[in-house]
Amino acid sequence: MTDAEWVLLLSRGQFSLTMGMHITLAALTLGLAPFLVWFEARWLWGQRNAAREALHFWIKIFALTVAIGAVTGVVMEFQFGTNWTPFSKKVGGFIGPLLFFEVLVAFFLESALTGVMLFGMGKIRPGLHFAVTCLVAIGALISAFWILAANSWMQTPVNYSLDDNGIFSPVNWQALISAPSFPLRFAHMVLAAYIAVAVMIAGVAAWRILHRPGESAARCMAVCAIWFAVVALPVQFVVGDRHGEKTLRYQPAKIAAIEATWHPPAPGEGEPLRLFAIPDRHAQRNHFELAIPDIGSLYLRHNLTGHIKSLSEFPADERPPVLPVFFAFRIMVGLGLLMFITQLAAVIQHLRGRLYTSRRLLWLLVILSPAGFIAMLSGWVVTEMGRQPWIVQGLLRTAKNVSALPLSWLIISCCSVLVVYAFVFSYGMRHFLRYVAAPLPAGEEVVSTKIVTRPGGKSSWKD
Repeated sequence: MTDAEWVLLLSRGQFSLTMGMHITLAALTLGLAPFLVWFEARWLWGQRNAAREALHFWIKIFALTVAIGAVTGVVMEFQFGTNWTPFSKKVGGFIGPLLFFEVLVAFFLESALTGVMLFGMGKIRPGLHFAVTCLVAIGALISAFWILAANSWMQTPVNYSLDDNGIFSPVNWQALISAPSFPLRFAHMVLAAYIAVAVMIAGVAAWRILHRPGESAARCMAVCAIWFAVVALPVQFVVGDRHGEKTLRYQPAKIAAIEATWHPPAPGEGEPLRLFAIPDRHAQRNHFELAIPDIGSLYLRHNLTGHIKSLSEFPADERPPVLPVFFAFRIMVGLGLLMFITQLAAVIQHLRGRLYTSRRLLWLLVILSPAGFIAMLSGWVVTEMGRQPWIVQGLLRTAKNVSALPLSWLIISCCSVLVVYAFVFSYGMRHFLRYVAAPLPAGEEVVSTKIVTRPGGKSSWKD
């Protein structure tokens, strides 16, 4: 490999690492916020002590995640100026305003009010505190809105003008959020974050039930999480199918890579459902293929004979890397199905009154705790690697928009980022695992705080 190829590879690898870490943390805050709203609502209006304890349990994790996520987001966005300078110069008119709106509107709202939510318990009126919690959840949602608007335009660029210097500008302000793939991409990501957190909460609750069977907060977490997951997962399957239709229309090479379809099927045959294969881009064929005939057309074209464009119909230099895209998609879908079956089994056992004594099922919930985040990151691998070699689909090539950095500098930068992120992630996971395994605190903050109603109907905290 030449130095330029190494620079491209290391720049992409560094950005993937920082983006993957940030997406995980951002998804954790995005998905956890509505559960905080639910727990607090159950506490204030249902007088459920278990919901109160669940709120106190997760609110600290949320605050810590917001703090770390802010730092990882800054590191990720700095790379637009350091590693991807030509890209930033050409599309700054689109990406700049969207990131500005995300920071100004969403991040300030979320981060500032997180402090009020965390430290205002017992110091401001219960109704006001609940409103703050709702605003934090809305702030997380707005943040995802702007970030996904930027990514969606890069995937399906529309409504732009191009000057003689190759600078892209939006034709109007609506163009910033008018990418055809944006609505479904936004819904798909938000649902993915909600589901990932629900599965994680179910796993944490299952662990606590296994070790402390009488803990009411753990039971409250488990019931809330499994019911939400079993409802949200089928919705996600429908949204994912619609999103796939949009991708087939605007990014057919990505769908061909997902299906590892090198050549069109024979006349009269449909697309097969490839359960397993090892794609070989040099030979343009699959090794050890295990497939079900015609079933692929059923979810791709909603019939048994429809076809998609095969990889051989695209120029060789415009084909995505097939192997990682093919397997990442199957990891995402496979984990989605496994999570649904497990959560459905948990709901059935709950209705039968046996959830808290079904030790094998509880251990399965524990094992699947990270499954939602793994599926979500696999989906991002499909999204980002599936559009290669384009950084802006059909308009800008990735290789031509990387900064011409000295290779030695980039090696030092990548190693530094890798070491720091590995340390932070390992330390954070160690702290998280110790926290979720520890007994609930028995101090004033959890046990003695209650709500009283004063004359006139106003509620307030009282210890």
